[in-house]
Amino acid sequence: ITEKTKAIIPVHLYGQSSDMDVVMSFAKKHKLFVVEDNAQAIGATYNHRVKLHKTGTIGDIGTYSFYPSKNLGCYGDGGALSTNNPVLAKKIKMIASHGQSKKYHHQVVGINSRLDSLQAAILDVKLKHLNTFTENRTTAAKFYDQHLEELSEIKIPYRNPKSNHIYHQYTLQVNSDKRDKLKQYLADHGIPTMIYYPLPLYRQAAYQKYVVSDFQLANTEKLCKSVLSLPMHTELSTQQLTSIVEKIKAFFKK
Repeated sequence: ITEKTKAIIPVHLYGQSSDMDVVMSFAKKHKLFVVEDNAQAIGATYNHRVKLHKTGTIGDIGTYSFYPSKNLGCYGDGGALSTNNPVLAKKIKMIASHGQSKKYHHQVVGINSRLDSLQAAILDVKLKHLNTFTENRTTAAKFYDQHLEELSEIKIPYRNPKSNHIYHQYTLQVNSDKRDKLKQYLADHGIPTMIYYPLPLYRQAAYQKYVVSDFQLANTEKLCKSVLSLPMHTELSTQQLTSIVEKIKAFFKK
C-alpha cells in the first residue's frame, strides 16, 4: 500500500467468490475502494457478516462481463457495472456515455460504453434462466467430483465454505510434470481443455516497468504450471461427461 493506492480489485475466479471478509476488512483499514471483478461469477453468493450477498454487491463497484462464453452471455461483447453508491452511479453513467449526463454537455472525459439494445434484449431473456444454467453446471461439476476425486495425481476444485461455486470453469490442479501431457492426450481424443492462465500478470510485458526484478508469487507460479480446465457448459450430457472422466483415468492408468 502506497500513497498512490486507491482501490483493491478482487477477482472471483472460475465462478467462486474471493475471500471478501479479508478483502473488505483490509480495504476498510487502509480506506480503499473495492471493485469486484465478477465477470466469471455472476449469480454466486458469499456469506459476508452473517448475511448472504451476491458477488458484485459487497464492494463499492461490481463489474460484469456478458461475453458469449460467460455464464450469462449475449451474442457479442457486453458488460455492466453495479453500485449502491448514488454518487458513483452518476459518475459511472456519465463516463459510459461520453462523459455526459445531459446531451452535448460533457462534465468529464468519457467513453462510449453503452450496451446496445439487441444484446440487452438477449440478456433480458437469458437472465430468467440463469439459475437453471447454474444448476446444470453444478450437476456436471458433481459428476466430475464423484469420478475424479479418487485420483491422487490431481486435485478437484477447492470450494470456499462461505461461497457457492457457479462453475464458470471446472479447473483441476494436475502435477506439473503431467499437466501438458494430459492436455495433449485429451486433445488427441477430441476433448478440448484450456489453461487459464499460463502467464502471471506480473510477468506480462505490459507491466515489466512496474515490477521489481526479483518479485515472485510462489503460489501463482505453481498454479500457472498445474491448472487445467475441463469442458464445462450447460448442455453437457452424462455420456459426454463419462467419456471425459474415462479418458482422464485411462491417461493416469497408462
